[in-house]
Amino acid sequence: MNKIFRVALREFLATVATKGFIIGVLITPALIGMLIVVMPLLINERPPKVDGELALVDPTGLLLTQVQDYLTPEKIAERRGELKQRIEEATPEALRQLSKRSGSSAITEQATASLLGDLPAIRVVRLPADTVDLEAEKTRLHEGSIQEGGRLALAVVHEDAVRREPGGKYGSYDLYVRGKLDDRLEDELKGALRHAIVETRIRTEGLDPERIHALTDIERVRSTTVTEQGERQTNEIANILLPAGFMVLLLVSVFTSGQQIMTSTIEEKSSRVVELLLSAVSPLQLMTGKIVGQMCVGFLILALYSGMGIVALVQFAMLGVLDLSLLFYLFLFYLIAYFIVGSLMAAVGAAVNEVREAQTLMTPIMVTMMIPWMLWMPITRDPNSVFATVISFVPPLNTFVMLLRMTSTTPPPLWQVWLSILVGVASVYGALWFAAKVFRVGLLMFGKPPNFATLVRWVRMA
Repeated sequence: MNKIFRVALREFLATVATKGFIIGVLITPALIGMLIVVMPLLINERPPKVDGELALVDPTGLLLTQVQDYLTPEKIAERRGELKQRIEEATPEALRQLSKRSGSSAITEQATASLLGDLPAIRVVRLPADTVDLEAEKTRLHEGSIQEGGRLALAVVHEDAVRREPGGKYGSYDLYVRGKLDDRLEDELKGALRHAIVETRIRTEGLDPERIHALTDIERVRSTTVTEQGERQTNEIANILLPAGFMVLLLVSVFTSGQQIMTSTIEEKSSRVVELLLSAVSPLQLMTGKIVGQMCVGFLILALYSGMGIVALVQFAMLGVLDLSLLFYLFLFYLIAYFIVGSLMAAVGAAVNEVREAQTLMTPIMVTMMIPWMLWMPITRDPNSVFATVISFVPPLNTFVMLLRMTSTTPPPLWQVWLSILVGVASVYGALWFAAKVFRVGLLMFGKPPNFATLVRWVRMA
């Protein structure tokens, strides 16, 4: 046991005491901090003010006035003011207070204004529907400049867009825009045409548009989440990102430490250092020490990033979105996932002679572990579906999938969680048994890198 501890301590210190590891661990928090502080300063890419033309082909002859009214600078400013207000309402109060205390509120205002863009000056010109040459009008979309009155778009309204045949469907419109037109401007044009067509349809039916809007318009509200701890405002973004955050924590900690086992084993094998090590410890002790040492490395990464996440939630008064018991299960699932991946990586490192030879054996492991990440969205949207339930008991995916289910808005029953943990423990035993067999045979073998069939033969031999 003392020898295993010494190997583990050596493996841990050899990893965490290097400049590369320190820089690699700190670079992610540094990048996040830089994005928070620096990005608002960089978001100042205001597009040039637009002074262009919308050509309207309207066989109904009823839409011009309403399109013009919708696209006046005053109406555009009013709509963008409402959008700005919704952005402010969606921003957590703690984040707004932090912005004020840090003096970055002016920067935030500037970033929001840049996001919304300058108010365009759009002239709406109606073209005669019976004599217009559409192909000739389209050519004007790549002539002139949008800052000097050039044509922005050509809208062709269908004849049945306002009045339909009895029992038939309403028509729509076709929109042709110039290349690289700003998407915010295109949205304004589409909104103007939709608004004008809907308003005209209502009036044509002899109805009052204002009354219709009063009956159908409902003020936007934010839902309230009720828990055993009390009530709080629902945070839709947190509900989506919380499972992703836990998944990233698990993947980063497991893969970082797992790859370190493989890399260090290959380096020791290729440099013949392993022969000296085996004169002092057995292959099983060496492998166990390596796995335990890198487990501590992964746990250090997991604890560091988890702590940063908790501090951020406390700072923004959002700790209520996190059930702290999930941290306990995160630790358990980390141990299970790490021992499976780490033991397989140790086996791969012992079987090959160079890092490039390990790609063939390592690729299936990496792809398998990435499957839950690729299925993150469907699993979190329906965490109790048959697919999600079944795959949460299939090793080695079960730890990742069960963690996604537990951090979703509809967590699974507790008996499923512990059954998945028991399945994971059994798979850990199988992975360690397989890795020990391969490690013992492959550690002192050189030459042609083995394939999967060769690894199976080694397991039978050992």
